Amino acid sequence: MQEWFDKEFTAREVYGRLFKKARKYSWALFLGVFSGMMVGGTWLPLFQLLQPAIVQMQAAPEVRGSTSADTATADRQSSEVGVQPDSLKSDAVPGLAVGSNQLAVGGVEKKEKVPGWFKEVEKTAKAFGIDMTNEQGDVRGSFFFMMLLVVPLALAFRLGTLYLNNYTLQWAGTRVVRDLRNDMFDHLQNQSLQFFGRMDVGRIMSRCNGDPGTVQTVVTHTVAELCRAPFEIMASIGFVVYFAIKNDMVEMIVLAFLGYPLAMYPLLWIGKKIRGYARKGLERGAVLGSNMLENLTGIRVVKAYHTEEEEKRKYQEANQQCVKIALKGTRVGLLVTPMMEAATIMLSVIFLAICFWKGKTISDIIPLLAPFVVAYKPLKSLAKIQMSLEAGRAALSRIYSFLDMDTSLPVAKNPIMKKTFNEEVIFDHVEFSYNVTDRQVVKDVSFVLKRGKTIAVVGSTGSGKTTLANLLARFYDPTRGRICMDGIELRDIEIGDLRKLIGVVTQETILFNTTIADNIAYGTPGATQEQIEAAAKMANAHPFILQHPDGYKRIVGDKGFVLSGGERQRVAIARAILKNPPILILDEATSALDTVTEQQVQEAISHLMENRTVFVIAHRLSTIKHADLILVMDQGQIIESGNHDELYAKSGVYHGLCNVRK
Repeated sequence: MQEWFDKEFTAREVYGRLFKKARKYSWALFLGVFSGMMVGGTWLPLFQLLQPAIVQMQAAPEVRGSTSADTATADRQSSEVGVQPDSLKSDAVPGLAVGSNQLAVGGVEKKEKVPGWFKEVEKTAKAFGIDMTNEQGDVRGSFFFMMLLVVPLALAFRLGTLYLNNYTLQWAGTRVVRDLRNDMFDHLQNQSLQFFGRMDVGRIMSRCNGDPGTVQTVVTHTVAELCRAPFEIMASIGFVVYFAIKNDMVEMIVLAFLGYPLAMYPLLWIGKKIRGYARKGLERGAVLGSNMLENLTGIRVVKAYHTEEEEKRKYQEANQQCVKIALKGTRVGLLVTPMMEAATIMLSVIFLAICFWKGKTISDIIPLLAPFVVAYKPLKSLAKIQMSLEAGRAALSRIYSFLDMDTSLPVAKNPIMKKTFNEEVIFDHVEFSYNVTDRQVVKDVSFVLKRGKTIAVVGSTGSGKTTLANLLARFYDPTRGRICMDGIELRDIEIGDLRKLIGVVTQETILFNTTIADNIAYGTPGATQEQIEAAAKMANAHPFILQHPDGYKRIVGDKGFVLSGGERQRVAIARAILKNPPILILDEATSALDTVTEQQVQEAISHLMENRTVFVIAHRLSTIKHADLILVMDQGQIIESGNHDELYAKSGVYHGLCNVRK
């Protein structure tokens, strides 16, 4: 399923943005592209050597089969014109003579069949004392030795450039995807709680982890192929054009330029289909991951209500949907290979028919067949590249839709640095709703929170108590009104400074899967072991921590799974104590504690509250009766305010709450 922020991008948009991301690795990209171009060029000397090699192989049997009388006649004719017979030259290849621009086979002159660069090789060889021909221009046996040298060199060069092409592009691609994941995680951290209230955690994880994995396949493998395959095809087609013009086979040019593009046309349709299935596959995969995460997070409830079979059924249904989408994409993708093979076979048949019609020999046909054979693999790769690029486009569209979405709290152009809390926090006619169309959760709330004082907020579930705490911590901004600290609106204070001034202990205790010491020190970098233990002692957590052999090095498990509810809460309170903020928010922080433990923790909190401002949300009378100010909320409004004695004496809503909770 698509999210509310998803939108469609063109291939140019997503890959253009990806290229901008890769610019910092431009040297590796350039080296990869250049080496890919060179890979295609390594075929050219091999193509050029084919025809002269075939001609010589054809010529040798022809001469060996001639009679001695024919040879003698040829020698006498040569003597009459003052030319030494080739048969007397022990180092010449019989029947093959290379003049300035001609090749003689069996006494018949033909156009030159050796490549144009042969003369340059001949000059270089002579510089080292090696003669490729004799005085009459006859090709010596050294020509074959030259082939034994050129072919291994060309193949070695191809191997080196191929390795360089793959490694450099994978090196750059892996880092691009790493940067992309970092950007997504950074962007995720900057979103407000409003975003996390609308998004399923499992689908967020799939988008941040799974989608970049698809992009990594495109960048590290597909781009390497994309930089290499076109140049191999260009080298093959270029040689076909050159050879066809030189050997009066212009029909081959038409075949190369019209046949292959027509064969590639169906890939456009296939690519469009694959992109759609790829996007649906990613969305279904996100749902599957969400189901598993939800199950594992709520495994206690699953076990308690014995719903394992129902959870299995739900997961299997989601998994089956993924399989259906994958198979649809596979069915379309599998059309690529047979279509390419059919096109290649048809083009080969047409090629052979033209050769038969033109009366061409084997030495004319094989040099043209070789480039077609070489071009087949990169052409087939282009089909797979098209499929991969479309899948990558679907993943990149989801990634950039996410990165373009922004629900983060606005940051002031010139935020005010504030290191201390001096006087008061003022709520001035504050209103709030989670969405424009939703009802107001907080309605026209005004009060003053003095430094060193304690304010308690009570009320029924859904009355807006926790929302007030979230507004104070600036997890949200008011939709109307303002909240000021020492005369400065919270929106204008540098967010890092504001967070340091406020500590939060929530009703839902969140611990990380690491040691108890690390959980207490979370948010307080550089805390010493002595400071950690002192905070634990104030939260009455020190005794139960030492009862375990691992002590402060004990791993608490996922979300503190190995600890009891009271133990988790005391570790969280120790974390807030260690942070030592001037403003402390306790969102029903003692609700999970038994009576004895609550008294111990309440005593520790009382020490912590000295000369500090405390905002308490509680449902137990013992937690709030000593507060300096108590706010009673109902449906987002403050309906009563005062201290415990004043409110109890009014016999109003607060009086009723106290009687219920006694």
